[in-house]
Amino acid sequence: MDKVTPEHIWQNRRQVLQRLGMAAAAAGTGGFWSRTILAATQSHDDLATLNSTPNTDYQASQKQTQESDVTGYNNFYEFGTGKEDPAKHAHRMVIEPWTVRIEGEVHKPATFSIDDLMGLSGMQERIYRLRCVEGWSMVIPWIGYSLSVLLDRVQPTSNAKYVEFVSARQPDNMPGLAAGILDWPYTEGLRMDEAMHPLAMLVFGVYGKVLPNQNGAPLRLAVPWKYGFKSAKSLVAIRLLRDQPKTSWSSAAPNEYGFYANVNPDVPHPRWSQATERIIGEGMFAPRVKTQPFNGYADEVAQLYQGMDLSRHF
Repeated sequence: MDKVTPEHIWQNRRQVLQRLGMAAAAAGTGGFWSRTILAATQSHDDLATLNSTPNTDYQASQKQTQESDVTGYNNFYEFGTGKEDPAKHAHRMVIEPWTVRIEGEVHKPATFSIDDLMGLSGMQERIYRLRCVEGWSMVIPWIGYSLSVLLDRVQPTSNAKYVEFVSARQPDNMPGLAAGILDWPYTEGLRMDEAMHPLAMLVFGVYGKVLPNQNGAPLRLAVPWKYGFKSAKSLVAIRLLRDQPKTSWSSAAPNEYGFYANVNPDVPHPRWSQATERIIGEGMFAPRVKTQPFNGYADEVAQLYQGMDLSRHF
């Protein structure tokens, strides 16, 4: 028996093609995200390619995680608490049009479209390790550029000490919001020197294509030396602040999720150890491996925390 295409896929295909017109799609006219014909289907094979240049300075030595694991096993509580929930439900998120506000302690506040942001710098592929606070890890080929490129563009004032990141809140499209697990929208933050570090990355794509919704389309953060919850997804605002912002998880459970959230095998989560991790894709019964301080990026970032007690500032 032939497989029946799910209704949300053919409806989306028809709506997008009607909006663009077949001639415009063939000619390649319109904005980049308008050319992402099947962005809402959540099959990464259907998404637009995103050309990039490999950055040899950021190439994790470990084997890359399979694409199906990266796009099918996620934490994105706006769509549910199960690891498969984002891939099931994220097609409902509306990602076009999309803008990101940059505001607060900046000389040049601005609102950027995705096309604007993608045009600020050449796209690089950086292979980063991702370490989740739950004890699992992946190695992912993100595509984007350093966050500092954007921050330099808006010219932070001397009062800018922190950067706050605000994720999308779409109650009609994000079923996880109804659970009330966190105060929405999701917010995260970095100290200014952390945000300006070259490793802190704005991400637009993965595995050679634009981001699927479940991975934080159309724009997310990647901070590889911190636990994964620090890398906020589906960004709609970036605010530069004088004071440390309240962040979602550190507000909900401050004894479990600190503001800094640096990967630290010596600081256990109150309910489990962080000394070892499970590598996704190697099977449930594969031996766990030793967690590396700062997720293996200590040579690059440890100097940011000189003189700090990392068991207190966790």
